[in-house]
Amino acid sequence: MEEQLTVSKPRRRRGIYLLPNFFTTAALFAGFYAILTAAQGRFEAAALAVFAAMVLDGVDGRVARLTNTQSDFGAEYDSLSDMVAFGVAPALVVYHWVLERLDGLGWLAAFVYTAAAALRLARFNTQIGSAGKRYFQGLPSPSAAAILASGVWIGAVYGLPVDSTLVALAAMLLTGLTGLLMVSNFRYYSFKELELRGRVSFLLAVAVMLTFAVVSINPPVVLFLGFLAYAVSGPAWTLLRRRQRRAERQARY
Repeated sequence: MEEQLTVSKPRRRRGIYLLPNFFTTAALFAGFYAILTAAQGRFEAAALAVFAAMVLDGVDGRVARLTNTQSDFGAEYDSLSDMVAFGVAPALVVYHWVLERLDGLGWLAAFVYTAAAALRLARFNTQIGSAGKRYFQGLPSPSAAAILASGVWIGAVYGLPVDSTLVALAAMLLTGLTGLLMVSNFRYYSFKELELRGRVSFLLAVAVMLTFAVVSINPPVVLFLGFLAYAVSGPAWTLLRRRQRRAERQARY
């Protein structure tokens, strides 16, 4: 009898990388904590939890790249964590804060934001590897969450009247527009070209120091205005590009 040689297939390694997924889990917990505290009426703590999720979400990706521990599992887990922390949590926080006063219109605005965040994340996942790294298509979900969280933070610190229909309508408009910007085709600068492992310009270090100083003056207001300006930068950049292209066409003819 002829001996049959069997080629053993390499066994697939099981398990997940602990370090980056630890930060992803912490971001997920922060989003979950934001929902709980908002339901209890502790809106300042809920807003801070959303910002904590933003920081942790930025750390897990950096840690994975620095330690070479990227994985498909980590990417999927990070996306699910983002959906909770930046999709569900901000919508429920602003709903419990003031949108519930508007009944159907309030939960509709919160749902539009949540659905837009889900669509934004799904589109981002399908474009990995094909889209450029310099720009995002649509407002990133962490930035959208920061706008709502800082708005609620301002309301909690300055005691905005939650029984005011004007405040509720303003929150509804902000929630809906922020959600629509996430699924828009406006391009937003990604800041991914900033290399943190190498040497950076001295002016950049000064700019970072000044940023921390300005934010410390009035964190909720400065963060709200900063992320709101970033949200406006997408449509503004698009309009500017259209005008430039129109001027170039007119110059040709």
